[in-house]
Amino acid sequence: MSNDTTADIVIAGAGIGGLTAALALHARGITSTILEAAAELRPLGVGINIQPAAVAELTALGLGDAMAATAIPTREHRYIDHTGVTLWAEPRGIAAGHPCPQYSLHRGELQTLLLNAVRERLGDHAIRTGVRLQGLQQTGGSVRVHAHDRARGADVMFEATALVGADGLHSVVRACLHPEHGALNGAGVIMWRGLTELDGFLDGRTMILVNDKRATRLVAYPISVRHAAHGKALLNWVLLARTGAPGPVDSAGWDVPGRLADILPHVADWDLGWLDVRAVFERSAQILRYPMIDREPLERWGQGRVTLLGDAAHLMYPIGANGASQAILDAVALAAELSGGGDVPAALERYEHGRRPATTAITLANRKMDRGERATSTRPADDKAAELAAITAEYRAVVERRRPGS
Repeated sequence: MSNDTTADIVIAGAGIGGLTAALALHARGITSTILEAAAELRPLGVGINIQPAAVAELTALGLGDAMAATAIPTREHRYIDHTGVTLWAEPRGIAAGHPCPQYSLHRGELQTLLLNAVRERLGDHAIRTGVRLQGLQQTGGSVRVHAHDRARGADVMFEATALVGADGLHSVVRACLHPEHGALNGAGVIMWRGLTELDGFLDGRTMILVNDKRATRLVAYPISVRHAAHGKALLNWVLLARTGAPGPVDSAGWDVPGRLADILPHVADWDLGWLDVRAVFERSAQILRYPMIDREPLERWGQGRVTLLGDAAHLMYPIGANGASQAILDAVALAAELSGGGDVPAALERYEHGRRPATTAITLANRKMDRGERATSTRPADDKAAELAAITAEYRAVVERRRPGS
């Protein structure tokens, strides 16, 4: 085993949270090295939303222009039924009074702009691809990170002042810290996702949320400024359908292929009028399938000089469009605490104390909002509007950490 001298902080995972953490630490004068298991970083995935609070933090890191060049500033969420009737709508982002937009963009685009910024500011050496973390060992004044370098075919060891587990759904760092708390909870819902190019989509800045009487749901929104500049819309869509009872899920991944034949029966009686939903699915170049899952919130994330961030810390339902945003907020909070100097374990304690209650509340709020939106499916249209307004107001209050109605 070789001993690779490394920077102050080792970050496991070059996803959105890990890359943001490296940039936020660098902005405060702290060096870091990112260990990424994948041999090559490629722009994978489909669309995501970044909420205004997270956009504000990325803008403060100098990424505002880069995001504006690729992302759609979402203006409205529009709730409709499977016949195309609008039930209720609410403004989002700047239209809702926030100082920053809510951005909708391709996950790979965001990861790429973060990656480019890390390489430009920290240097290519800051990211070690093809290095899979295998274990960790804490000493009195450091943490030893044991990994395997696939390119060199050798085991390597990094010594750092802290280790941040930003290694996602299948986090090795989390498994080392909490081997008994790895169970995945399934909602009994399958999600199919894809991207479809259209000649246009409403005003180009609206997200639709469709719900039928069986609580089958479609969420769809445009994600590309470049397409919009040519009069097109690159539509990100996700169809959610209950296929079983809630319960444990053995395994899950984000890039499992899905089949058109499995989707179409769920929308056989849909007719939105202005949007051919069947054609949206049929024209998608790729369909991805995965279960809707989360994990029970941890009572404690880290230990000593090791902590967690993003999905590794708080995997949540993709309801409310907050997963990536909370990872970004984690990263900035972590950097702020570590920049205070002094005792590293104490700084990580402060980071967790500030972030864990908030993300636990959002994880539980996502579950509650999912149940609430499903429960509206059989209500009369007038009742649906009032209930949807109440559900979203309560959810925003949790995310923004304020009292409902304030």
